[in-house]
Amino acid sequence: MTEAEEKKERKTEEIVKCPECGSTQIVRDYERGELICNNCGIVIDDNFIDQGPEWRAFDSEQNDARSRAGSPMTFTIHDKGLSTDISWKNKDSYGKSIPTRNRAQLYRLRKWQKRIKVSNAAERNLSQALQELERMASNLSIPNDVRETAAVIYRKAVKQNMIRGRSIEGVVAGSIYAACRLTNVPRTLDEIGSVTRVKKKEIGRTYRIMSRYLKLNILPSKPDDYVNRFCSRLKLSQEARKKALDILKMARDNDLTSGKGPTGVAAAAIYIASLLTGERRTQRAVSEVAGVTEVTIRNRYKELTEKLPLGIQE
Repeated sequence: MTEAEEKKERKTEEIVKCPECGSTQIVRDYERGELICNNCGIVIDDNFIDQGPEWRAFDSEQNDARSRAGSPMTFTIHDKGLSTDISWKNKDSYGKSIPTRNRAQLYRLRKWQKRIKVSNAAERNLSQALQELERMASNLSIPNDVRETAAVIYRKAVKQNMIRGRSIEGVVAGSIYAACRLTNVPRTLDEIGSVTRVKKKEIGRTYRIMSRYLKLNILPSKPDDYVNRFCSRLKLSQEARKKALDILKMARDNDLTSGKGPTGVAAAAIYIASLLTGERRTQRAVSEVAGVTEVTIRNRYKELTEKLPLGIQE
C-alpha cells in the first residue's frame, strides 16, 4: 500500500463518526467531493478525492477509453486545451461510421466549432502567435517545458500591451529566447533568427524590452551551458565534454571568460578538449556548430593556451 493510500485509509477511519452529533451515517458525495453526516447535515470534509478503481490498460486505445479525465491544461494552446473538438474521423460515439446524408451537417458543425474557438481579435492573435511558437520551437528542437515557459511569457507580454507596433513573429522569437535563457537551455540569437523572418537585431531588441518590462531577472548565459549540445553535434565522447568543462572552470577561475561571448569561449574550450583527447575536430567544424567565426575560435584558443597550463601538443 502506498503512502497516499495509507493516509486516505487513516483519514477515513478517523471520520467514521460525525464530530458534531456522533452519528455513523456518513455519506460520501463524490460529485461534490464532500463527506456529509446524514443525520445532522454537517459537511465533514469538502476536499474528499475519489481515487476510483485501478484500471489496467494494455495499449493507448484502451488507455484513452478508460481515462477519467481529459488532457492536461497547457499554455501553448490559446484556450489552454480546455475546449472540445469535433473529430475528423466521421464516426459516432459507438465507433460506427456517420451516414453520408449527415456528413454535410457534421462538416458545418465542425467548421463553426473551429470559428467560435477564436471569437475575438485577442484570441485570434494568441492563436496565431502560439502556432508560430510551436513551429519555431519544433525547428529548434526545444523541449516542452521551455515551450510552456515561452507561451507564458508571450501571454504576459500581451497583457502588458507590448504587441502593439511590433510583429507577432518578433515577440514570439523574443519569448522563446527569454524562455531558453530562463530554463538554462540556451539557444543563440543566430539559431532563433534562422527559423524566422525577423532579423537578429530586432529579436535582441524585443528581448531586452520584454526582460525590462516583465522583470524576468535573467542571468547572463555561461559557456558551460553550451558544452553538452555542441559536443553532441560534434559527436565527441563524454571524456571530451568533461575536459571542456574543466578548461572552462580553469578559465573562469583565472578571469578569462568575463567580457567574452559565451559561445566563442565554449567553442574554443571544446576545440582544445578535442585536441587533448585525440578526437580532433577542425576549427571550421566547431565554428559551424557554435555559430561563431573561425577567427573568434583562434583568438579565444590563443588566450586560453597562453594563460592556462593545458600542455597542448598539435
